[in-house]
Amino acid sequence: MMKVVRGLRLIVLAGSLAAGLGVVRGQAVAAATHETAVPSGILTREQAAGFLPDKVFYRGQSATVQLRNSSGIGFAEGKLMLAAVVDTSGYSTAIAQKYQAYLITEVPLEFNGHVLMPGCYGFGFVAGDKMLVMDVGANLLFETPTAKDSELKRPNPLQIRADPANSGHYRLYLGRTYVVFSQAAGK
Repeated sequence: MMKVVRGLRLIVLAGSLAAGLGVVRGQAVAAATHETAVPSGILTREQAAGFLPDKVFYRGQSATVQLRNSSGIGFAEGKLMLAAVVDTSGYSTAIAQKYQAYLITEVPLEFNGHVLMPGCYGFGFVAGDKMLVMDVGANLLFETPTAKDSELKRPNPLQIRADPANSGHYRLYLGRTYVVFSQAAGK
């Protein structure tokens, strides 16, 4: 009888430990998956890098994200727009010439009258002063004019700045070349 009681105590103890570990593990998982607070406004590269994946999918391959060359915007309700330069060395020359960076948005964006719905996209600034925006299959969605900012003191490979001419609008830069965009109205 003594062996049975000891055995039951061990089973109860083991069950209590397992239940306790399950609660602790559950709390750890909940803490790890708890949404990170999204800063409002333009994100630094460190803030943007905290939300971006290391690699992104585009045209049948994975491209490494250059987290040091990233930026983004925190919009209302904690929604994000993120952009980062990618390493396109594994892509064909025809794709690499057009695909220089990756854009992820949780809100509709407007680029010179073109609305870009939430999703993931490739983009690039090409000859002829144009920005090309493509879906993840490298299909062209739209092209829009770009401009040069000769007044920019320190151009980075990629950055986002407030557009001084329009409140609520931003400039997405690759070097000194930029395109103006905003959150799409009424969306």
